[in-house]
Amino acid sequence: MANDASTVFDVVILGGGSGGYAAALRASQLGLDVALIEKDKVGGTCLHNGCIPTKALLHAGEIADQARESAQFGINATFEGVDIAGVHKYKDGVISGLYKGLQGLIALRKITYVAGAGRLTSPTTVEVNGERYEGRHIILATGSVPKSLPGLEIDGDRVITSDHALVLDRIPKSAVVLGGGVIGVEFASAWKSFGVDVTIVEALPHLVPVEDENSSKLLERAFRKRGIKFELGSRFSGVEYTQDGIRVSLENGKQVEAELLLVAVGRGPVSQGLGYEEAGVAMDRGYILVDEYMQTSVPTISAVGDLVPTLQLAHVGFAEGILVAERLAGLRPVPIDYDGVPRVTYCHPEVASVGITEEKAKELYGADKVVTLKYNLGGNGKSKILKTQGEIKLVQVRDGAVVGVHMVGDRMGEQVGEAQLIYNWEALPSEVAQLVHAHPTQNEALGEAHLALAGKPLHAHD
Repeated sequence: MANDASTVFDVVILGGGSGGYAAALRASQLGLDVALIEKDKVGGTCLHNGCIPTKALLHAGEIADQARESAQFGINATFEGVDIAGVHKYKDGVISGLYKGLQGLIALRKITYVAGAGRLTSPTTVEVNGERYEGRHIILATGSVPKSLPGLEIDGDRVITSDHALVLDRIPKSAVVLGGGVIGVEFASAWKSFGVDVTIVEALPHLVPVEDENSSKLLERAFRKRGIKFELGSRFSGVEYTQDGIRVSLENGKQVEAELLLVAVGRGPVSQGLGYEEAGVAMDRGYILVDEYMQTSVPTISAVGDLVPTLQLAHVGFAEGILVAERLAGLRPVPIDYDGVPRVTYCHPEVASVGITEEKAKELYGADKVVTLKYNLGGNGKSKILKTQGEIKLVQVRDGAVVGVHMVGDRMGEQVGEAQLIYNWEALPSEVAQLVHAHPTQNEALGEAHLALAGKPLHAHD
């Protein structure tokens, strides 16, 4: 639709990442007239600088490891090295196909797509390229960018963010990764597979610190075995340039030298200078505050995705965008249970979880009311075939539902779907135990863990 002074859209969306484009697609499906404004490329961080390219790199790393380890499976193959240009070509091909598909969907749904940097100019208008777009409702979805630490200068050469790391035209000999969360451990894992000497520096006591402590310890053990070094409970104090790299100093007096430093200390919201506060939107440390329906303090404005202080995951952005679109179309969507959202870290081995940790369960229900069970993947046929190690840990409220499923092992991200249903449908262990799981699959391990929790372990020793 042409934009003239009389055009008032039902919804104007500022930002075309996961949250923004999901809201646009769902709103148009529900008959609303939508304008979608994006300053870069539709698809946002997840498609272009996050989930998709990093998982492609991790898969390329997995292929490299398989070539190195082929003799274990009786296959004679040789590892000749990594062609980084070829890796980028593969990665970019994946992105390109998805990007074209998304552009096609937006055109098909007759969404008014505006390329340009928009700014909120009132509770019902966004200005972009000198033009005003008016909407009965505005959805803010401007996403996030990599954060740094005070005084730590990102130069894009020796001190880089994940954005730079994704387009690096060489494989560094060595790297320090600052931050042991999802982004840090995924890059450390991929780089190790490419032959990089990696050291992770994490200020908190564990890698992937928001996961159940048992999962963190299992990952640390696996990384140690892979030769990935890490300094835990170690705060960064500074970085200096050496002749051919960098030297990172820690508050405990230790120093680590490497070719480059990857700063992976999380992502912060893109909200500065966009007119949000002037329009009366309540904010906290750059994040927009919303209620359970993603409504801001201004009735005509909603916000979704990394811009709000919920889990920074693409699938959370999708869900929030869909929720807002449905609310605006007059449906009655159910608020998101963020504990029920699956979380996967795609390093080798993978870490996957849904629900709450043992620690959180004890806080909520009392230590005497919480039952846990650990099922070692060593007893699972398919995991043995894949030569992966790890564990599935279940957290249950005594005589009640399973409230947490925590998994470590290759391909555990593919098992989190059933775990999500178990948590969200408040399943009892005995109910899951009745389900017949296919053999031989890793999915069986989830079934056997519940059999054991229900008091009828199949393969456990007495």
